Amino acid sequence: MADTPAQAPVFQIQRVYLKDLSLEQPNSPAILLEQEQPTVDIQLGVDAQPVTDGIFEITVSATVQTKVQDKTVFLVEAKQAGIFEIRNLPEDQMGPILGIACPQIVYPYLRGNVADVIQRGGFPPVHLAEINFQAMYEQQQAQAAGQASPIVTQ
Repeated sequence: MADTPAQAPVFQIQRVYLKDLSLEQPNSPAILLEQEQPTVDIQLGVDAQPVTDGIFEITVSATVQTKVQDKTVFLVEAKQAGIFEIRNLPEDQMGPILGIACPQIVYPYLRGNVADVIQRGGFPPVHLAEINFQAMYEQQQAQAAGQASPIVTQ
């Protein structure tokens, strides 16, 4: 029975940190005088990397680009990361933990940092929408399964 505590599942946040952040305004100041409403393009990504045995780094990234016609108003690229200790979990649970649970913890920090840097750049903050990481994870799994065994439909 002495071995039982060592086998208990472990899920702990070690640290959440801002890994990378940049704001570019390549066409300022002229673009700031434009009266046309800019378009906003937002791209999100999740990456999970093992650091050492039982320790993983989860990175959620966002790219926010606004344009007026073909000229960039501003471009923000941000990466928010977390270090998680995850041990003694069944292998079939690791994917959902790394692809759903961990990004859900890290994402609110990313949202805040992106809104803050855009506002500090002199613009109204862009608030990233809530993300359903479970749906995103399931879509990625379906795409991976589809690539492994393509289904031909007519």
